[in-house]
Amino acid sequence: MQNQINYKPLQILIGLAVLVNFSGLFVTIMDPDANLYASIAKTMAENNDYVNLYFRGIDWLDKPHFPFWITALFFEVFGFHTWVYKLPGVLSTMLGAWYTYLFAKKYYNKTIALWAVFILLTSIHIIVSNNDVRAEPFLTGLIIASVYHFSNSISKKISIQLVVACLFAACAVMTKGLFTLIPIGGAVVGELIIKKKWRELFHWRWIVAVTLITIFILPELYCLWLQFDQHPEKIVFGTTGVSGIQFFLWDSQFGRFFNTGPIKGKGDYLFFLHTILWAMLPWSLIMYAALFTKLKNGLRKVKTDYNEWFTVCGSLLTLLIFSLSSFQLPHYSNIVFPFLAILCAHFIWNLVKSGKKIFAAIQHILSVLILILVVALVIIYKPSINLLFVFLLIAMLFLALLLRLHKNESPYTPYFRSGFIISAVALFLNLSFYPSLLKYQ
Repeated sequence: MQNQINYKPLQILIGLAVLVNFSGLFVTIMDPDANLYASIAKTMAENNDYVNLYFRGIDWLDKPHFPFWITALFFEVFGFHTWVYKLPGVLSTMLGAWYTYLFAKKYYNKTIALWAVFILLTSIHIIVSNNDVRAEPFLTGLIIASVYHFSNSISKKISIQLVVACLFAACAVMTKGLFTLIPIGGAVVGELIIKKKWRELFHWRWIVAVTLITIFILPELYCLWLQFDQHPEKIVFGTTGVSGIQFFLWDSQFGRFFNTGPIKGKGDYLFFLHTILWAMLPWSLIMYAALFTKLKNGLRKVKTDYNEWFTVCGSLLTLLIFSLSSFQLPHYSNIVFPFLAILCAHFIWNLVKSGKKIFAAIQHILSVLILILVVALVIIYKPSINLLFVFLLIAMLFLALLLRLHKNESPYTPYFRSGFIISAVALFLNLSFYPSLLKYQ
């Protein structure tokens, strides 16, 4: 009974965080990417053509089909509305939150699992991405789901867990390309190597897994073959003879990584190091400390039951490879936030358990700074719908409620407050700032 009471404040705030992530559904779609993707999915639904990708009547070859298939189906069911375009992405994030909970509960405990969900759903760029929906909200759910089911398939020959894991992995590939297998493969392979499970690492089930993923992505390959490889006369990227399959398997991923493909970028090796400082607010400093602590102390207890390495290997390998790439964007990091949220939750749980208060003080300071920045933004920008009073009133009421509900676990209060304040800030952004700002796009 006591454990159930202890979960109440966290469950209330998780519910609030879920609502906050849905609060951007009716905000105007942002240029350029989200409007582009919405237009492609709308054309697909209007023409009832789920094979070809067109933008303004022109063949479009950049991203794979999966998000457009899902969004077009939602358009056909609910009609062409802003919220309908965004809904599949937000639901995918919720899927990611559910699998984050399942994974953390399996390898840690229920408290850490709930904290991981709360941290994930209150990371500022997760909330922003659920307003400016692109491919990443889909990947946030698909990748952690695949890793969870792969973790369940280890030590089993062939099971439904392996099939489901491969299906999620294939959907991720059909969302963004082959590089989405890096966090999945990195998590599983890293876990087995660090724990020296050589028999599992070289088991023939992985041949079956590769085969299944290949089978599951055949619809994508078939569509690309029909639209592009069968029509070398089409002009794509300013030239003819472009192979859609080659672009999907090589140019869109390795071409960007080596900066040799038709779409080029300019990389910065420290890009994700400083990007996550704001993208994962208010948990970014805790995240860096959690990673450092895990790497410093974890290797001493490699074989303990609750010392998993999926999260560290999946996130670090992905961020390392993306950092070496010549094509980098802030939202790329979101796909490993479920892993990082689990690490943060475990770190906070250990902090409270040990009685250490340094990070509680840091979270207090961050909370105050974030509130000051939002107040300054309101004063300087003066959005047309001024929700500052409502924002501050709700903040005070909920903070009072938090302190009352959580009076027996005061060490957690600074972390509750951090997540709540980000939720309140996100409501201000989605309900006041963005509607006002997007009048100018």
